[in-house]
Amino acid sequence: MIAVFLDRDGTIGGDGGGIHPFEFELYEYAAQSIRILNNAGIKVLLFTNQSWIGMGKFSEETFLKGFELMKKQLEDQHAFLDGLYYCPHKPEDGCLCRKPKTTLLFEAQKEFGLDFSHCYVVGDRLSDLVAAENVGSKKILVKTGRGEKTLVTHNEKASEKLRIDFIADDVLSAAEWIVKDVCSI
Repeated sequence: MIAVFLDRDGTIGGDGGGIHPFEFELYEYAAQSIRILNNAGIKVLLFTNQSWIGMGKFSEETFLKGFELMKKQLEDQHAFLDGLYYCPHKPEDGCLCRKPKTTLLFEAQKEFGLDFSHCYVVGDRLSDLVAAENVGSKKILVKTGRGEKTLVTHNEKASEKLRIDFIADDVLSAAEWIVKDVCSI
């Protein structure tokens, strides 16, 4: 089974930083991007660090209500998410689920029977790409959110360079590339 793990903040909406779930706005092309993947029979999974929960800026219940609102917005445009995987901890908590760690990916693998070599991770930060590298999935960096800054940082650290499979202007171009790549397998 093929799946795409999408980061939330900076990838499908927002500016790449933390934001209250009720203030989160999808990019105008986010639903179209997800619909392209849905129509290709690809599982679409949201994969996000949400440290503001651990910081007490909003509750887990509030985050989940915000997620339901986002799902409804997507569904109104005939786009669907197959799952949500999130880390509610602060970076200093030392949990096992915060990206770039792979616990969230393995939870999805167990639920959907995924072969990571047939999966993609799309995000705007190195933590997204390192998580993908750690499980052997393809890595796509979007230039939205913090993506441009991440690309500069990535290029400056040539000795620690991850091989990025595709650098996309946005999640729409990432979705289009993924579908073409899947068809070439």
